[in-house]
Amino acid sequence: MCRHRDANFAPWVPLQVAGSPAARDDARGGGGVAGNVDVLTQTVIRRPVAEVAAFAGDPTNAPEWYVNIDSVEWRTPPPVAVGSCMDFVARFLGRRLAYTYEVVELVPNERLVMRTADGPFPMETTYTWEALDAGATRMTLRNRGRPAGFSTVVGPFLAAAMRRANEKDLAALRRRLENPG
Repeated sequence: MCRHRDANFAPWVPLQVAGSPAARDDARGGGGVAGNVDVLTQTVIRRPVAEVAAFAGDPTNAPEWYVNIDSVEWRTPPPVAVGSCMDFVARFLGRRLAYTYEVVELVPNERLVMRTADGPFPMETTYTWEALDAGATRMTLRNRGRPAGFSTVVGPFLAAAMRRANEKDLAALRRRLENPG
């Protein structure tokens, strides 16, 4: 498990299930999941699933296809595995963000789930890979979490900005893998 840099950092809090008491409270303005962000984007990449998963699932490669990620430093030795921790530095909405991701689930060639162990707000990122045929893969990128601080103020715009960024990132990944060199 990653060691937190900030003792006051609020760890990941799962989103409420639709129909739960907290979700019903939120619908009435009672707190619940107000301000949650849940962005799902996907693309089809004309490469085999093993190749897409190997490249996209290696955090070292993130700066090559995530427009806003400047750097990734491993806290634990590679390769990626459940319990791996990496420090990311990114730019988003004109701000510099530093955060630590911990891998919490890994099913090779199918699914990778990372959660922030430290950073501006609790966030979970999920990659899924689905073979469409021998040479094509559907990759889905999902980001969800609960913004805090500055991010709460821009909450209504945050999901739209994340969606635009994720669409650009998946397009860059598709170009990188379909046109190597």
